[in-house]
Amino acid sequence: MNMRIGELAKLAACQPETIRFYEQKGLMPAPIRSHANYRLYDASHADRLHFIRRCRALGLSLDEVQTLLGFQDRPDMTCGGVNDLVDQHILEIDRQIADLRTLHAELSELRRQCDSARPAARCEILKQLGETSSSDGPRSEHVAER
Repeated sequence: MNMRIGELAKLAACQPETIRFYEQKGLMPAPIRSHANYRLYDASHADRLHFIRRCRALGLSLDEVQTLLGFQDRPDMTCGGVNDLVDQHILEIDRQIADLRTLHAELSELRRQCDSARPAARCEILKQLGETSSSDGPRSEHVAER
């Protein structure tokens, strides 16, 4: 069963540009071409696209997806590398959660500084944000860059 890119995109609930992007990055194999030069995809493309989209939904980077696809493409390999990759991703998520908790606490403390609406010139939140402090360091910038 061959399908064109629009049909595959609809099946995978994504845009055709997403499929082309994954092809350009080497995550999806090149499809065969019809006599009219349309891309023609089969069930293996749909399965691979589903795998990629599931990985991305779990927050895995394109490099991590590429690594996992390498294991999938060589089923005789042991999956220790897969376990290591997932373990590292879990650690990164734990770090992000800790950063977000810190950010939440900082914002909550700022909010407590201004308990009512008043002229902006007397807003404690704006005053606090304008003050220079030791919390302006790399950690705060790192959180904001994400």
